[in-house]
Amino acid sequence: MNATGLSTSSSRAVVERLPRATNDHDLDALVGCFSSDYVNETPAHPLRAFTGNEQVRLNWRQIFAAVPDLVAEVTAQSEDGGTAWTEWQMSGTRGDGTRHLMRGVIIFMVLDDRIRAARFYLEPVETSTGDVNAAVRAQMASRP
Repeated sequence: MNATGLSTSSSRAVVERLPRATNDHDLDALVGCFSSDYVNETPAHPLRAFTGNEQVRLNWRQIFAAVPDLVAEVTAQSEDGGTAWTEWQMSGTRGDGTRHLMRGVIIFMVLDDRIRAARFYLEPVETSTGDVNAAVRAQMASRP
């Protein structure tokens, strides 16, 4: 435990529980990984931020219904006190037969063996709009 009361072993344990609950499609176990006053920040999409583990429940109920074979994998992780930096891949098949694939980073802040906050950078994998040059041109194009 460090001076802020955040525990490395606690963050590691939650990072191990969360993908297990996700892969088991165990909604109660998944929501149980989050504190009731959980704060989600999505810096690239600030309007998507929310507070509370009931929103976690609503989100994941929809995700499990839409992607019934969803598999989550933590591909890399590092802990520093109660902060866990994690890289994720989530894949499966949507009900309409299309592929579901997301990759990115989630930074978790853990307190008392629950996720208290996260900075969420997980995005759908996009493979159709071109290379880096096309992406930079599109980002730098004049916008009204």
